[in-house]
Order: sequence, then structure tokens, then C-alpha cells
Amino acid sequence: MSQVDTNAGASDVLVSFRGVQKSYDGENLIVKDLNLDIRKGEFLTLLGPSGSGKTTSLMMLAGFETPTAGEILLAGRSINNVPPHKRDIGMVFQNYALFPHMTVAENLAFPLSVRGLNKSDVNDKVKKVLSMVQLDAFASRYPAQLSGGQQQRVALARALVFEPQLVLMDEPLGALDKQLREHMQMEIKHLHQRLGVTVVYVTHDQGEALTMSDRVAVFHQGEIQQIAPPRSLYEEPKNTFVANFIGENNRLNGRLLSQTGERCVVELGRGEKVEALAVNVGKTGEPVTLSIRPERVSLNGSSDQCVNRFSGRVAEFIYLGDHVRVRLEVCGKTDFFVKQPIAELDPALALGDVVPLGWQVEHVRALDPLLEAN
Repeated sequence: MSQVDTNAGASDVLVSFRGVQKSYDGENLIVKDLNLDIRKGEFLTLLGPSGSGKTTSLMMLAGFETPTAGEILLAGRSINNVPPHKRDIGMVFQNYALFPHMTVAENLAFPLSVRGLNKSDVNDKVKKVLSMVQLDAFASRYPAQLSGGQQQRVALARALVFEPQLVLMDEPLGALDKQLREHMQMEIKHLHQRLGVTVVYVTHDQGEALTMSDRVAVFHQGEIQQIAPPRSLYEEPKNTFVANFIGENNRLNGRLLSQTGERCVVELGRGEKVEALAVNVGKTGEPVTLSIRPERVSLNGSSDQCVNRFSGRVAEFIYLGDHVRVRLEVCGKTDFFVKQPIAELDPALALGDVVPLGWQVEHVRALDPLLEAN
């Protein structure tokens, strides 16, 4: 499946994967046939479950792994045989990989000294990058004297200090607690905006990918399933895997009854009919999975205008502060969720109530069948 971006002019592309494959045993491909253009200055996230090929792709770009087939181009030249330290690429890992016997300043100076910079240039650059990550006061401390968040900042500074054209980050926030992680997400995003450096970021956390990226490439079984800006990935998934992996998603299984242009009618197990957008469907009579986001379902009176209207029995309320997830039994499914802002929730709604609900045609997508879905 080709994912080369036709909108990006050749001059905008910094990295190109061309037909890249990776196998460790000569039989199973961890990365199947990767074609991907990464634009100068973009923040691209490789997202997917473990074993999907995202980290292997990153490691091939870094030079720590060699492609079994295909070619990787950096700024127009092949880097397949260029060793990692000659690729002009900054790296940030989850375990920070700082030198414990060196102070913060010495850790930051290291990549510059190995590149042969003179002492006063080294000191200037170290000073500049320390203030950029707000660690001016920590220059003479050792990594063991820093918190996890501070160590991660030093690792980030070290990747940026020699002003590489490309920075690769592999689950860099994985070891941090939720609040610090969210804070660091914004710090990295703002640094990226200020510096204009190209960032390729690997994570299995979809929230992180949506928050930080210009574009997200969703990996599954060694292939990119979809690559798009966060909003279109969430609102317009191209297949059932992406719909399920990104955000919360209600799935209804049925079969294709008819299709007219971009719209189709799907019949559910008990004979109910749903009008949907035909995004990824086969022939009439073949199985499809419908995908509907919980926040796109209207309850009670607000469902009056919906083309697709059903009734559901309230089975559970899950309070999440600013909104409530209501679990309903709908069309024979016991785990159909509706997400309602607290302000819009009907206070009279109670467990066991049977209520009308509905959704518009443009918010339900008919996709490839997911066999294990009930």
C-alpha cells in the first residue's frame, strides 16, 4: 500500500522510505512495504500497538537497524549504508540514556565535542539549550540528582544541542506520571514550533499522538493503515482498525443492503436498518462494521431530527468529571456508549429507562468487517 504524499513537493520532503521491508528471520516481515514521505519541519507520529513495526521503522531511520529491502533517503540521498553517528539525527529514548558520571552540562557538551567544536562554541550552545529547556540552574548536577522529568528534559536538550535536521523520539515520555507526561507533551510541541526541526515520534498512546502531531501514521502488522492529521484520523477513519485504535468507538455488525454513491444502507442482526457513509465496503450482501463515536449519538428529544433512530435501555452511568459516559443496550449490543457533557445530561435519566437515541448519516461510517466484534 503506497503512502507517498502526492501533495508534498520533492523539495519539502526530508525523509523518504521507498519500499522498505524488515525481517529478522528471513520469513516474517516486521515492516512489510513502507512507502512514506516525511516533510521538512513536520511533527510526524508513528502510532500503533506493540509489534506493529513503528519502532523498527524508527530504528532503521536512526541507523540502528538495516532494511532487508528498499531504500531510506535523507535530504535526497540514500542513508542505507551511512552509520548512525554520521546521519545528523538527534535521538531521545524512554530510558534517557544519559551518562551517569557526567554533569548535565558535560552530557550536553558531549555530542558537540565529538563533532570537533571548539570550547567556547560548545559552552555557548550548551548555555542556549539549557535555557531553552529551563534547566539553567542544573548545569553542574549529575543525572541521579534530577527528577524523571528533569532527566527527560536533559535528554531532549542533548538531542537538540547540535542542531540536527531531524530528531527521533521513541516513547520518550513512557516512564513519566500522567500529569508530568501531559506537561512534557506541550513542552515538546512548543519547542518543535519554535525550532522548526523535523520530529518523528513513536508512541502507542493515541491521546499523545493526537495532541502533539501534525500528522499521524497508524501502523498495524507492519503496514501503515492510514496517515492523516489528527482530526481527520479521528473523524474519518479509513478502516475498522483505525476507528477502533483511535479514540472510543461504537461498533455495530451488519451486512450491506444497498449502496447509492457515497451512502449505503446496512441491515443489522435483528433486521434494523442504518443509513451510513460507505467508506470501505464490499459488495451487496457482504458483512460490514458500522463505526459511531459516542459523542455523536443524540439522546431523547435531541434525536428527533436524526435519520437513524432507535431506542436503548440505560445500563450504567460512568462519571468522568466534565462528562458522563452512559452505557446502553442498543440493537442487541450491551456495550453501546453515549458521551454527554454534564451540562447536557437529563438529570431525570435513570437506570433501566428506555430512551430514544439517534445519529446522523454523516457520523456513521460503514467499514470493513471486524470478525471478532459481537
